[in-house]
Amino acid sequence: MNRVNIYRAATNGQTTISNLFIDEYMSDANDAQLKIYLFLIRMMNANLPTSVTDIADKFNYTEKDVLRSLMYWESRQLLALDFDAAHNLSGIRVLSLENVYEAPKAAPRITPVLSFIRPASLQTGMTAKTGTTQIAANRTVAAAGSLPTAEKINKPEYSLDELKRFKSNEDIEQLLMVTEQYVGRPLTRSDMETVLFFYDKLGFSTDLIDYLVQHCVERGKKDFRYMEKVALAWHSQGILSPSDAQNASRKYDKVVYTIMKSLGKSANPAPKELEYINKWTKEYGFLLDVIQEACDKTVMTTDNHRFAYADGILTKWYQAGVHHKADIPAADASFKRSAPNSKQRKNDNIVTNNKFNHFAQNAYDFDELEQNILSN
Repeated sequence: MNRVNIYRAATNGQTTISNLFIDEYMSDANDAQLKIYLFLIRMMNANLPTSVTDIADKFNYTEKDVLRSLMYWESRQLLALDFDAAHNLSGIRVLSLENVYEAPKAAPRITPVLSFIRPASLQTGMTAKTGTTQIAANRTVAAAGSLPTAEKINKPEYSLDELKRFKSNEDIEQLLMVTEQYVGRPLTRSDMETVLFFYDKLGFSTDLIDYLVQHCVERGKKDFRYMEKVALAWHSQGILSPSDAQNASRKYDKVVYTIMKSLGKSANPAPKELEYINKWTKEYGFLLDVIQEACDKTVMTTDNHRFAYADGILTKWYQAGVHHKADIPAADASFKRSAPNSKQRKNDNIVTNNKFNHFAQNAYDFDELEQNILSN
């Protein structure tokens, strides 16, 4: 088939779209997001005012749909939204795409959109059975320091009648619709039951569930079993709002970065490395300074299998009941006393001959650690 030439007709009243938008942003956006962004560009070029209500009416969307799309483009840093003191949308700034190739791209800011900020016409209370009572109860329990652990909560199987009742709630219906948009496919019954489990049993608000799904999808995780694990972890930590989740995520990311740096790693952690970090921080419950101490001992000893090596040290400390950095010397001394004489003499020789390893290296059976590493 012959090539087709595309050329511009000589006419006025045109709206120009950046090539960068077409090349880098268009393929990831859904139908509503594309229509609304293009409409905003058209209105901006014509210097015409608009509103959330006007946009909703024009495209037959709900005002929530419009706000979600605006928040999406804000998270992609193509728009900046302005709000007044009452949290009503007061302005939309279309950000320039010039020189984006040269400028480093910051990570998208994930923003909850279901009811975090909404037009006055949507400022209504939740209807039907909502998570309000459960959320308040969770706050009370969390404040008392006795939030139920994730293991005590079982995900129920909802009947068709129960699913219909939930979907009759406008907030739940909107939540399921936006979840479909995030994962890029229709939800199965199991998927819907998982989302309702977050809402009905964990007491998550629709905002928090919206943020949770975005949080997982942004990390390439569209599996609802993965989302369930994250939700249970958030529940056990007493996370009740998107801001709580953001703060916890920042704290966790800082811990991961610090551990990676302490082990001489500059790249993002591999899944297996994240498993080790989660084991040390969550299963063992070690504070960062304890983990860093094990990392320091590891990098002074080996250039290979550093995560597994550090895991051997931390596992021994965990078994010895180490909770704080101050507990380490006693645990090291105990290892030293219990080590076989032959292996102890070998480690003593290492310390004597290498002044750089004089940090209680003889407290560990490194031969045993090396064998454990190689056997995994």
